[in-house]
Amino acid sequence: MCGPRLRAVVFDTDGVLTDSARVHAAAWKLAFDGCLDVLPAADREQCRPFDQVEEYRRLVDGKSRFDGALAFLTARGIHLPTGDPQDPPGCGSVWAIAARKDQEFVTALRERPPEAFPDVLPLLRTLREAGVLCAAASASRHARDVLTAAGIVGLCETVVDGVEAARLGLPGKPDPALFVEAARRLGMPPAAAAVVEDASVGVEAARRGGFGLVVGLDRGASPAAAADLRAHGADLVVGDLSGLPEDIARRNRP
Repeated sequence: MCGPRLRAVVFDTDGVLTDSARVHAAAWKLAFDGCLDVLPAADREQCRPFDQVEEYRRLVDGKSRFDGALAFLTARGIHLPTGDPQDPPGCGSVWAIAARKDQEFVTALRERPPEAFPDVLPLLRTLREAGVLCAAASASRHARDVLTAAGIVGLCETVVDGVEAARLGLPGKPDPALFVEAARRLGMPPAAAAVVEDASVGVEAARRGGFGLVVGLDRGASPAAAADLRAHGADLVVGDLSGLPEDIARRNRP
């Protein structure tokens, strides 16, 4: 592989830097299952419980709350009014379900704050010592709180979260805008930065954005997930982050 030297890494947050993906998945299950019991459906298949492993990975992981809710409902053939971003938690609109998920997520965060994965803090320190700039990016508006609780914020030069994405009007993944903005804040063109993602929609976004290295992270060692990451454009798929400095060094060799 050729191109500019990699001088920065943009990390997705949930499932990459912190174990908060499990909290998101559980919150989605509570929100969806609570609504599936009351929404009109044509058959029993539409009302089966949300699969917080496979359906989470395929339909909502890496997306904004609204996009995730809409993707799930569309996949189930359930049609609801769009509603309004100010809709309270409920089941009457896509935005209401998104708000219900957010409510469940916030409650779970208070009860058990997410933690950094064991390989993350040593990796970020190693990259900093090597002069590689790091950014965290997430569609979640709670990402900064999650990163702060996990002790990660101080090791990243910048954080672009869902609050910033909304303020700037950035479209959601698979549009690369979130990652491109993170690279811009690091003073790097996408070609000089790597992206690490665990969601196929995020890998696709990084590929579309022209990033120099797209790393798919499959912490669950799932052959299906790894194949999906490769199919969406990952240059390599890894099971943890311990080898990332060498992956970057290998990419930078003449």
